[in-house]
Amino acid sequence: MRTATSTVGLLAMAIGVAALFLIGLPAPVASQAEKYRVGVVTLLAGPFAASIGVPAKNGAEMVAEAINNGTLPAPYATKGVGGRSLDLVLVDESTGTAKQVTEFRGLAERREVEAVVGYLVAGSCLAVAPVADELKMLTLLSTCSTPRIFEENDFKYVYRTSAHLTPDGVTAARYLLKRMPSVKTIAGLNWNMAYGQDAWRDFKLSVQALKPDVEAVNEQFTTFGGGQYGSEISALLARRPTVLHTAFAGGDFEAFVVQMTARGLHQNVQMVMTAGAGSMYRLLDKLPDGVIIEDRGPYSVFARPTPLGTWFRTTYEQRYGITPPYTAYHMGQALLALKIAGDKVARSGGGKPAPEEVGRALEQLKFDAFGTTVHMSRSRGHQAVTESAIGVYKFDKSKGAPTVVDVTYYPADCVNPPDGMKGEAWIKGGFKGARCD
Repeated sequence: MRTATSTVGLLAMAIGVAALFLIGLPAPVASQAEKYRVGVVTLLAGPFAASIGVPAKNGAEMVAEAINNGTLPAPYATKGVGGRSLDLVLVDESTGTAKQVTEFRGLAERREVEAVVGYLVAGSCLAVAPVADELKMLTLLSTCSTPRIFEENDFKYVYRTSAHLTPDGVTAARYLLKRMPSVKTIAGLNWNMAYGQDAWRDFKLSVQALKPDVEAVNEQFTTFGGGQYGSEISALLARRPTVLHTAFAGGDFEAFVVQMTARGLHQNVQMVMTAGAGSMYRLLDKLPDGVIIEDRGPYSVFARPTPLGTWFRTTYEQRYGITPPYTAYHMGQALLALKIAGDKVARSGGGKPAPEEVGRALEQLKFDAFGTTVHMSRSRGHQAVTESAIGVYKFDKSKGAPTVVDVTYYPADCVNPPDGMKGEAWIKGGFKGARCD
């Protein structure tokens, strides 16, 4: 019969043996059963939902699923973010700026997310960014194109994992003047909001910095979601500028194309459309040949055919039946950045990382994304830059498919202002420090 003392002794020996086996083993990683709750904000209703908002949602869900299953191409084929499965909480961005602030607080305070990803509309991100810092909520802006977000503010918890829109205008100006060095007049038709105003400003200033004798003869700003452009087209037909710039996207872009071609505006004016390439798969032959076109970065038809880029495009096309536009890439890119940073913190011994830790891992991060390389090298590591791409639209009648020809890529340091310099000042100063080779 064992005594109580001998039983205790045997138990102590067993614990000691077990401890010998455990010494030197790595710390356990988070279980896939644990969730990393992330708010995903995009346009889910209204005229821009189908063309840019829902594609952003699709990109988020597709990439999150691959992250959870460990099926992203190398080197990102590990499961989860720091070993934890992503759990997405969707929020509609179409409800207006004031409501977005309320929704953001709800994500942080009631729905208990650990990070927020998304925002397509400049007004939304400008409104929620100060709240993110107030609540210490890690926030990765996926699109939010206005450069003002970091040029006019110094946020601690806010990051943008795509380039802002200044390189769109610089790229378009460089490309236009290379093809049409004798341009005399330019006009703009853009939204009367931060995005539209900034897009036109950067394009106009870039053209005039490269060719000072160019005159801006018609600057028009319209309501976001307006959809009717009869009077604006009449004004352009009367002024007959050499070039028309528009940064319209989604439903407004598609409506304008249909209306302006019906009246023949494109026959006498060179169109420069800096956010339209994603819509060419919806417009097909309704978009006229010869339009100079971008897709807010090296995305969609411009994405490089890397293993990651090919995976993203083919998986999206197989699942949703259409080529993904830039908002899908932007959203997937943001979640990929979150995974890379979260994995980095986990490898350093962090269990459930604090937002500050993930933020530090994002700063200066350089990573291969879906068809391009992203470098978080501006605004103290809170702002990403990428290369840019541009080309000329041509509908292939034999294949019934849209294409882009004469594609040119510009290095990130050619079209993005240096760290610490505002885009407007950089352009007006003649692009000092630009490296275009």
